[in-house]
Amino acid sequence: MIGQEQGTTMPVTRSSTSGSGVVGIDIGGTKIAALLVSSEGTVLARGSVGAPAAQGGAAMADAAAGLAASLAAEAGVPLGAAGVGAAGVIDHETGTIRAASATFVGWAGFPLAEELEARLGVPVRVENDVNAFLLGEAAAAGREDRDVLGVMLGTGVGGALLIDGELHHGPHGAAGEIGHTPGYSELVCTCGQVGHLETLASGTSIAMRYQERTGDIVRDARVVADRARAGDVQAIAVFDAAGRALALACASAATILDLPCAIVGGGVTSAWDLLEPAITRTLHTDSPVSGIPLRIVPAVLGSDAVALGAIETARRALVPAGAH
Repeated sequence: MIGQEQGTTMPVTRSSTSGSGVVGIDIGGTKIAALLVSSEGTVLARGSVGAPAAQGGAAMADAAAGLAASLAAEAGVPLGAAGVGAAGVIDHETGTIRAASATFVGWAGFPLAEELEARLGVPVRVENDVNAFLLGEAAAAGREDRDVLGVMLGTGVGGALLIDGELHHGPHGAAGEIGHTPGYSELVCTCGQVGHLETLASGTSIAMRYQERTGDIVRDARVVADRARAGDVQAIAVFDAAGRALALACASAATILDLPCAIVGGGVTSAWDLLEPAITRTLHTDSPVSGIPLRIVPAVLGSDAVALGAIETARRALVPAGAH
């Protein structure tokens, strides 16, 4: 899927940022990407830099702020606010990183929103990157569902939840984390527990499951996808297992929360043609008991989704109550 290009527009939540630019920043372990958007929703500039994740939180904040400032200068507009989608467990009220993987040195406990506000001189809102992904996708043109499950299939499996048009964080900020729900296999997950969705549906797991079946050392799910498209029955079986597990997880969430839609993004969705047959079969046999059809659809914004969702997070935070 191709994201929005420079000069296109996105849905806009009107805010006090009118007349200035809002930047959305996607902070990952290897790359920091950003989009600058006008008050009308036009993408004015975009760019990316390497993520100095091994150098600590201050270095990451420096890189993110430098990128945001350079985009504002390139577009010739003042910066009015910034939204961030960042890897890790986020305190979305304070913008502090509560926990993160070992890839990010000095990230856990880092007050990212505060540090970026000091560097940029504008209000900053920080969300978990999967939450930002879902908010961006749900706001994409043509999307009307206000109750949506978001699933990201990448190195791991992340999740997020939108209820009545608003992100639902839960009392501990962990709502929607579907990747570590149990019951999908007898395999040990990266977290140390057994049977989680991630053991079948992540890119890492797809490569591992194929290697277990064939003995071939494969480190990338894209290789498995190529072999499946060429007719490799073991590769096809791995994607069937991933698609079925994904559909079951989405159907369980939809049954509990009465959700009509799940949006699936991440690198693994480049093989949607291989996942979809098993998803469709599973929804025929294991659909929500409500009888209301569940749609499981691929993301449409590509690599822009997190940054666009971060922009929406910032705008919503600046809009007076009831003015959405």
